[in-house]
Amino acid sequence: MLNKLVLLLFCLCLGSCSDIDVNRYSQETPKLELRDFFSGRVDAWGMFQKRSGEVIKRFHAVINSHSEGDRFIMHEDFTYSDGTKQTRVWTLHPDGPGRWRGTAGDVVGEAIGEVAGNALHWRYVLSLPVDGKVYQVNFDDWMYLLDDDTMANRSSMTKFGFELGQVTLFFRKQAS
Repeated sequence: MLNKLVLLLFCLCLGSCSDIDVNRYSQETPKLELRDFFSGRVDAWGMFQKRSGEVIKRFHAVINSHSEGDRFIMHEDFTYSDGTKQTRVWTLHPDGPGRWRGTAGDVVGEAIGEVAGNALHWRYVLSLPVDGKVYQVNFDDWMYLLDDDTMANRSSMTKFGFELGQVTLFFRKQAS
């Protein structure tokens, strides 16, 4: 039993050592300015995959964002492939150079984000409803600005250090 516990702790520690620092992307272009990219309407298309790679759900989201003083409000309306709908409203605020904090109704505590170059790294805990139950899962979210109007997003969902699945998204900024 002790050997299994030591092996489990070793694997968890090894996994935590593989984090990439967002500053690795500091020289990448185009430079991501969070408010500039998300201000106005942005459409997103994505999917959730189990860790096996099987696609469970696809979705489209319409994101409308605006500034209110120092705060940045992102209103996301999701429509899933099974016909269900969901709304999430983020309230973001800067927390120093290249750093952001944010809250939303289904986010536990605060999301912490860092921007460098063309990349944004978000981390947060999300209350996720599944089959009548709500689970708190960790999101490790990476967004990369590909050009002035297009962003790619890859998120890993974990619980107790084990990957549950991944979310892949593509964002497209709409002309003003």
